[in-house]
Amino acid sequence: MTEIESPFDNMNDRSREVFRRVVQSYLESGDPVGSRTLTREMSEKVSAATIRNVMQDLEHLGLLDSPHISAGRVPTQIGLRMFVDGLLEVRDLDAVDRDHLQNTMSSNSDGVPALMDRVGGALSGLTQGASLVLTPKTEAPIKHIEFVSLGPDRALVVLVFADGQVENRVFTPPMGQTPSSMREAANFLNAVAEGRTVSELQRVVSGEISKRRQEIDTLAKDMVESGLALWENEGTASERLIVRGRSNLINEGGDPAELDRIKTLFDDLERKRDIAEFLELTDEGEGVRIFIGSENKLFSLSGSSLVVSPYMNADRKIIGAVGVIGPTRLNYGRIVPIVDYTAQLIGKLMADRG
Repeated sequence: MTEIESPFDNMNDRSREVFRRVVQSYLESGDPVGSRTLTREMSEKVSAATIRNVMQDLEHLGLLDSPHISAGRVPTQIGLRMFVDGLLEVRDLDAVDRDHLQNTMSSNSDGVPALMDRVGGALSGLTQGASLVLTPKTEAPIKHIEFVSLGPDRALVVLVFADGQVENRVFTPPMGQTPSSMREAANFLNAVAEGRTVSELQRVVSGEISKRRQEIDTLAKDMVESGLALWENEGTASERLIVRGRSNLINEGGDPAELDRIKTLFDDLERKRDIAEFLELTDEGEGVRIFIGSENKLFSLSGSSLVVSPYMNADRKIIGAVGVIGPTRLNYGRIVPIVDYTAQLIGKLMADRG
């Protein structure tokens, strides 16, 4: 597999230091950083002209931008992403922040909604950003389910539960799915959803898949044994029944209607497999992520960042997430451990509650 070349591969130690100091200074002040400022901070003595040349090279790489003529530089979204992924130094959690979070969640007698309200308030207060708290996924019976396409690689599932709660979950749909195929999947699930949880729906769909596969096996058995058809990738999700020419089937005295029946069953089997994958993706959570600027397509927060961390139950299953939304010049080194520790505390409390 060919590795994608990083801009870091074309940078020497001086370029890396200039880039790192520009980003760190910008994150602290929010102001463009000039070459004269950096001459006083560099580990080696270099002229302002030399630093300007380096900054110009970084601009050509798409890592820095110049908001005004003759002004200093600021990191681009690509530059911020590269800094977060490769140069960010995450600090240890401050003792004051740790104590504040522990005190916020010290009462284990409140219900989950009250706990999440306190968590959101604590995160906003500590980070000066907007908090994001996704509550534990509900395993209540489903009243209605809907899939909404947000783009080629993004979809939203809306779950309305029998107790009146509504959950929205984002997932990456299988390749080739269209809004119409998602509507078809939702129609099938709504026909069998009443009184069932997501997990129970998964078992229903698995049963439908097995049933269709058995029907196809029965109908196609004679065709396969006579050599008129063969299975490709048998037993996998991508299996296909290949018929060696419809005319051969007719010449051998086969029934074309039987072939049409097999094709109908096979189409239904593939739809059920798509639905099973939708349900599996619906039930999954996402890992720890930092979204910068337009990377966060769900909220369309251009110019904003989202730092989010999942929390887990006693079985190490992701059941929710907490995070902070703020400007792209967030103090990532401080906020990342705050969000991470908050997720750990919530996970422990949820595990203790069973």
